[in-house]
Amino acid sequence: MQIINSIVTWINFKRIYQIDLFKKFPFDAQQEVLFKLIDQAKGTEFGKKHYFKSIRNIKEYQERVPIQTYETLKPYIDRLMHGEQNVLWPTDIKWFAKSSGTTSDKSKFIPVSSESLEDCHFRGGKDVLAIYTLNYPETEIFAGKGLTLGGSHQINKINNESYYGDLSAILIENLPFWAHFIRTPSQEIALMSEWEEKLSKITEATIKENVTSIAGVPSWTLVLLKYILQKTGAKDILEIWPNLELFTHGGVSFQPYREQFKLLIPKEKMNYMETYNASEGFFAIQDYPTRDDMLLMLDYGIFFEFIPFEELEKENPKAYHIDEVELNKNYAIVISTNSGLWRYMIGDTVIFTSKYPHKIKISGRTKHFINVFGEEVIIDNAENALKIACQKTGALVKDYTAAPIFMGTETKGAHQWLIEFEQEPKNFDEFVLLLDTSLQQVNSDYEAKRYKSITLEQLKVVKAKPNLFYQWLKEKGKIGGQNKVPRLSNSRQYIDELLELNKKM
Repeated sequence: MQIINSIVTWINFKRIYQIDLFKKFPFDAQQEVLFKLIDQAKGTEFGKKHYFKSIRNIKEYQERVPIQTYETLKPYIDRLMHGEQNVLWPTDIKWFAKSSGTTSDKSKFIPVSSESLEDCHFRGGKDVLAIYTLNYPETEIFAGKGLTLGGSHQINKINNESYYGDLSAILIENLPFWAHFIRTPSQEIALMSEWEEKLSKITEATIKENVTSIAGVPSWTLVLLKYILQKTGAKDILEIWPNLELFTHGGVSFQPYREQFKLLIPKEKMNYMETYNASEGFFAIQDYPTRDDMLLMLDYGIFFEFIPFEELEKENPKAYHIDEVELNKNYAIVISTNSGLWRYMIGDTVIFTSKYPHKIKISGRTKHFINVFGEEVIIDNAENALKIACQKTGALVKDYTAAPIFMGTETKGAHQWLIEFEQEPKNFDEFVLLLDTSLQQVNSDYEAKRYKSITLEQLKVVKAKPNLFYQWLKEKGKIGGQNKVPRLSNSRQYIDELLELNKKM
């Protein structure tokens, strides 16, 4: 094992050096990325329309290319899906990652180029291992296999030359042949679309393997682990995979799930590593085990810009490059990529926790917040308040969503939370009070609106019946993959649907 680790360390040496370079010189790295992208795409339809050929600096790029959303890029993407090329990106686009982002019925189809696969997504996967082995040189991760819990959509044909599916399915389909020897389950099982049959097949295929690492979305990975325990009768996962040492997670915040994983995998030296990998690109990796932020990866063929949260509603919001950002400020991410997404707002918000190196935490979504009364509650606030309330009452939260209760002619406003508990609090009323006071501690705007209950009354919590959120997602055909429950919403659409289903169950 030591020999394998030494070989891996030697291979990774050059890459770690490159990572150190962009940590020290982030602006130079990002400027180089942007001008390489512009040069590659200057002959595309989009490049000609926006005069890429004569762009000389970042400011000119920002002036010529407006901020894009999926809706503004959709006409170009539709043409790509029908076989046209050289529209957004010069090389042929034949893969499209199906992404919803929320549980709405509308699907997005994100173009995935060969450059994005090689220089972004696959490089991100390799860097996860490079950084992990740097932090844990005695690792035995390479003595076994990695279990990857892929998406719920297999590869589907659009036409003779184009395909779509979950990003994870596209990655599995394009993996080099040797990668299949170190991962499980087989490609055939990993790409199955029927979720419950897939759980069964994954269990059959993996329980006899020496699984040393798992990668997936925390919520769906928990479903798999509990299914495996139920089918095998094992008391914990270590009875099945005693050498398991790493869970690489992303897609949703790990905070609400951490305690549940500790119960299922009761191992002192079990390691957890967060990544920020979306359909649009691989963005960040947790590079220090003792910190809960992630290193922004600046040389994956993605140029980053950041719009302050308070600017989002403006017609022409100001976007800042990597050298202009401030710490502890909420920004919406804008990306330009080696798949032809130009100044594209992906819908996520982040907070910088460090500069030189630039590290981030995902704080929420541009559309997933509650700000009906000027309280500006974001997902990061909700997660932190929940953590405090759970720690003090012994509760474990499985899933939740929250929305406003609107003011009536004679009633004040409030927030309503629908929470499915893995383990209920010892004292429910105390939990509700703690959640409300903790939310005030982490959000001064919410605290101001709660002052003497002048604007907002104490939040209200409804207990969800077991598996409510799973059943809701199942009814919408949103099981597995990157599908997730919308945590916060400014409208009552999601919570009212869930409350209605809660009554029926």
